[in-house]
Amino acid sequence: MIRWLFAILGGILLGGVVHLVSVLALPRIASQDAYSRLDPITQLNAVTQLPAAEPNTAPIPFMDPAFAVAVCKYDLSGGSLKLRVPVSQAYTSVSFYTRGEIAYYAINDRSAGRKVIELDLMTEAQHAAVPEDEDITSADRLIIDSPTDTGLIVMKALAAEPSLMAQARASLQASSCKVQPPDAPAPQVKR
Repeated sequence: MIRWLFAILGGILLGGVVHLVSVLALPRIASQDAYSRLDPITQLNAVTQLPAAEPNTAPIPFMDPAFAVAVCKYDLSGGSLKLRVPVSQAYTSVSFYTRGEIAYYAINDRSAGRKVIELDLMTEAQHAAVPEDEDITSADRLIIDSPTDTGLIVMKALAAEPSLMAQARASLQASSCKVQPPDAPAPQVKR
């Protein structure tokens, strides 16, 4: 009787370990991750509008049809990235993901407190090389450190009503995502 109990307990324990390992390993071995799905329709270091969310044709799973979505696939090996996203009328958010789909930063229009979400994205080494300017404070210039050289920036603008979708898409169309060469001068803040 005790042998059967140990055999059942061992089987449950082994099944739990196999399940846990497979769940943790699946994101690393999946071939159709978000970066791979968006690769054919996006350009490197440029903002690309995604088509409207349809149940069978959405480029990313679980897209909300109330949001206009744009993506910037970035590569920081050529220099830091300057991101500029005008704020839409209802709500705008910007999320940053590594190549391995790990979210590492997000900001929205309410936390930015401006009409434009503007920031610099760079690696830690690039950030360390930026000269410190006493006139520019962290409130004037937002710098985000990317843990990897490549990744995705997902920009979303809410269309509170279906008739406002064109306005939300136009807001994201005015966004920019450009590489700044390593020898480019640091941007000056206008006062």
